[in-house]
Amino acid sequence: MFAAYAAGMDPDDPIAGLEVGERPEPAVREGWATVTVKAASLNHHDVWSLRGVGLGEDRLPMILGSDAAGLDEDGNEVVVYPVIGDPGWRADETLDPKRSILSERHQGTFAERVAVPRRNMVLKPAGLSFEQAACLPTAWLTAYRMLFTRAHVRPGQTVLVQGAGGGVATAAIALAGAAGVRVWTTSRSVEKRARALSLGADAAFEPGQRLPERVDTVIETVGQATWSHSVKSLKPGGVLVTAGATSGDHPGAELTRVFFLQLSVIGSTMGTRDELVRLLRFCEVNGVRPETSSTLALADAREGFEQMIAGDIFGKIVFTP
Repeated sequence: MFAAYAAGMDPDDPIAGLEVGERPEPAVREGWATVTVKAASLNHHDVWSLRGVGLGEDRLPMILGSDAAGLDEDGNEVVVYPVIGDPGWRADETLDPKRSILSERHQGTFAERVAVPRRNMVLKPAGLSFEQAACLPTAWLTAYRMLFTRAHVRPGQTVLVQGAGGGVATAAIALAGAAGVRVWTTSRSVEKRARALSLGADAAFEPGQRLPERVDTVIETVGQATWSHSVKSLKPGGVLVTAGATSGDHPGAELTRVFFLQLSVIGSTMGTRDELVRLLRFCEVNGVRPETSSTLALADAREGFEQMIAGDIFGKIVFTP
């Protein structure tokens, strides 16, 4: 079958390890089944895999990709939940110490077919296209958990989303806006600030710009470049939720401000299967749809990776086999 996969890894030139071509059909173990992929979306995780982060050379070649939507073996339209956990784990999947996501230990979704545990197939709402649904399981699920499970945002509050443009940030803007939350965001790009406003943000600022007032919650995935601004933007008792550090993970902690203003700094990773079900329902009921930066044939996967590495995106990059 046709696939995009990591044949090697290079921390300085990740694209060098990317190959596109034929790979064996997925192995289907007991309790698993095959999904025929109709659409799959690209995440920063895939770039980090090509840099050698979270993926060992002993697992190469590895089909990349963790997100997909397609057809199960009975022809039902499904969305793939990408977290593969210990079969005996019964609690929050994101806390399972043995968990992984597709393309770390098990072959990923950038292929014509992918094998997953049957429990990891979630019925796709008819109102979502395969391309839209394929954007949800990682970036959008991460944003959903950050907002509603970890920060408990409520209508009428103000949320600052750092770094408009990326998959998690655009998801957070759209989801928070649909939930009746006032959304502010930042970006270095004039164009991305304008697009964020069209997506539902109430105001967009340059990075580090002083805000009109402090906010209830900050959604932080940028890291070192925005961390100090994020902490300083919170009102007393405010909540900062972090789920990434694309600009580096060694920021100044701003500890004095954290304890004096009794701020909460909360980590968040991915989301549960039940949260994915709720996210799909949220999108169906509220009419929220993922913003797509580009849709490419899987044969053109290299172009999508180049766009992500260059930062020349707003929303999700989708591949269609």
